[in-house]
Amino acid sequence: MGRLRIGTRRSALALAQAGMIADTLRAAGNEVELVPIASEGDVNQASLSVIGGRGVFAGTLRSALLRGDCDLVVHSFKDLPTTPFDGLSVLGVPTREDQRDVLCARDGMTLAELPAGSRVGTGSPRRIAQLRAHRPDLDVVDLRGNVDTRLGMILDGRLDAVVLAAAGVARLGRDSAVTERFGLEDWPTAPAQGALAIEVRSADAAHRLPPFPDPTEIGEAVDALTDLESAYEVEAERGVLRGLEAGCTAPIGVSAVARAGSLDVVASVYRIDGTESIVRTGRAAYDADDPTSLLGAAQSISAQLVAELLDGGAAELAPLGVSA
Repeated sequence: MGRLRIGTRRSALALAQAGMIADTLRAAGNEVELVPIASEGDVNQASLSVIGGRGVFAGTLRSALLRGDCDLVVHSFKDLPTTPFDGLSVLGVPTREDQRDVLCARDGMTLAELPAGSRVGTGSPRRIAQLRAHRPDLDVVDLRGNVDTRLGMILDGRLDAVVLAAAGVARLGRDSAVTERFGLEDWPTAPAQGALAIEVRSADAAHRLPPFPDPTEIGEAVDALTDLESAYEVEAERGVLRGLEAGCTAPIGVSAVARAGSLDVVASVYRIDGTESIVRTGRAAYDADDPTSLLGAAQSISAQLVAELLDGGAAELAPLGVSA
């Protein structure tokens, strides 16, 4: 009996995410094995603003996939560069988790309730800019580390709060630490936040491969996991990032929500110190009975928002013109 080998980073969150995909594939009758791989982003603990965000976590996994060390890999979709990777294809996008950011603070406080001078940690340039825009009186601390490490910094008094992705907190069962959830309209998040990407070798995407048993195909198995509304929300968000040619450290937030025939997108570009921002919103209709019609809506709305952001002076606020 053939076995699907899933490549994943070694972090607790990455293993939890890959485990969710493995369980779904097993329920469909596949044998599955997890293949933990240490990525550059896991080994190098320097600031993301120095080593870069997108690609730092994905590169080692992609190399392992191309070598044949595994048959597919599970990424946090926000970690993937928007430029295509030769020889690989994103084949599956499962149903998206909550895409919002959350605050985890001492004493159950919200962002507005934190005293002036409170130390709030995050490793994201986008979140740093948003925190400075909403609360310029806070001490924003650039940090790295997994979810448990960051939450531990609140317990031991090194920090008063941290900003994290709701999806990661939920997947690790740490929802009880959340003290506030930020609305997407005022606090758009990283493109593709909360979504997973299942990547395979392009040659494997649509062809039956040994040693997998008939009639199992990698493409068929993975495609069955895809939620089209999640996939096209992500396409709209990454379309904005791609159109802006935004670098990995650009403080940009883009959030799309597809619901009942309407695709709503909010996109923001920030000056890193939080003193200025450009916000644009857009809406495109699609046929709710035919989720594939979302692709055209996603492409049109992302192109519209890119043009509006650039016309509004986005290039003067953030480092653009370097493909992510």
